[in-house]
Amino acid sequence: MDSTQASALYLQLLGETARISWSELEPLFARGILLRVAGALDLVSVAEAVALDAKQEVAAWLASGMLERLQSDEAAGYVARDPELWAVVVSPWVLVQERGAGSAAGMENVNVSQ
Repeated sequence: MDSTQASALYLQLLGETARISWSELEPLFARGILLRVAGALDLVSVAEAVALDAKQEVAAWLASGMLERLQSDEAAGYVARDPELWAVVVSPWVLVQERGAGSAAGMENVNVSQ
């Protein structure tokens, strides 16, 4: 998020974002509703763009591979490695991102004061 002032939707999605295990996500993968968000992107900003139907921004991420349906080879990697995963629901999708320990992927600079 470029602005230091977060939108109400961003804050709502941030509050709904949580660490999750692969075993909890696996049934959602089987249903084909998991979208993988690249680590270089802010998970909550991507969720906000999806929720707002920001077609150009989402299309650019899809075209670049920064946002994609989770593929079976990556799912197998999650099973083998058990990485730290974070997810947020933007119906009908569940956006998931792998993070390193302690990483907040862009969330650390958000000003939540109103």
